[in-house]
Amino acid sequence: MSDITPMGPDSMSLTDVGQLAEAIRGEISKAIVGQQEVVDHLLIALMARGHVLLEGPPGTAKTFLAQCFAASIGLDFGRIQFTPDLMPGDILGTNLFNFQTSEFTLTRGPIFCDLLLADEINRTPPKTQAALLEAMQERRITLDGSAHELPAHFMVVATQNPIENQGVYPLPEAQLDRFLFKLLIAYPSEEEEMRIVSRFGENQGLPHPAELGIAAVTTPQRLDAAVNTVRSVTLSDAVTEYVVRLVRATRESPDLSCGASPRAAVLLAGAARARAAIDGRDYVLPDDVKALATSVLRHRLLLSPAAEIEGKQVETLVDQLVTQTEAPR
Repeated sequence: MSDITPMGPDSMSLTDVGQLAEAIRGEISKAIVGQQEVVDHLLIALMARGHVLLEGPPGTAKTFLAQCFAASIGLDFGRIQFTPDLMPGDILGTNLFNFQTSEFTLTRGPIFCDLLLADEINRTPPKTQAALLEAMQERRITLDGSAHELPAHFMVVATQNPIENQGVYPLPEAQLDRFLFKLLIAYPSEEEEMRIVSRFGENQGLPHPAELGIAAVTTPQRLDAAVNTVRSVTLSDAVTEYVVRLVRATRESPDLSCGASPRAAVLLAGAARARAAIDGRDYVLPDDVKALATSVLRHRLLLSPAAEIEGKQVETLVDQLVTQTEAPR
């Protein structure tokens, strides 16, 4: 197949999609040491219009990575620091009565932005976490019976500390299912940590991305064109069947008490399209599905009691299912 997608008025070539992704990587690398795989997943989510959950111990630059990512794509950026006393209205906004006009006026909350950083999302109770459900699924919110549309590029990048840390509330399954990816942020290697300390050791705190020379390398119009190009990537019947069989296998595994939903299959297919486009291909390979399966599925699966007792890990089970599910050639 051709490596170039025919260009329409609202699309770009696959070469341009790859160059755009590389430009964003370059800007982020001005501040972030390592984390190439995480950055690549953020790019895929951006092109696939998905949301991302970053999980890792404190001090591993989860928030800073999200800030640098937002700065490199130039979209309207909003941040909410989730705390135990945060209320849904603090996220969505509220209707306030205007005594001069005798009408209610919407005071918009910080959710009305293009890229929302939900920082330490598991520090707030489920009632407040649920305020994001409609926004993440339908890109709109409902206040007092009236629907309010969010920007077309609306994307949530949430961070959370591992559940074993004190003072956290596990995200409900319905909330987790809204995230395209759950990415685990690990501690850096010794070499990377040396570079981090050398680069930032003299600072009292992390600088603003702009201070490190990070600038927007795209526009909303170019992002729209890239997204349209991704949608034109071919997903063959054979690869579609592979995605469905892999997701259905999670529901049949005796080690899992809850498998992945059809939404997971749809999101996995869309992410595979984005990965192919960034790689310069107008068709999806089974390897695209395999490379993204763990990030798409790990937060959607629940271990059975027996598997928990045996100390099995969800990631290991997903790898096994990927190996056991026959892929098209």
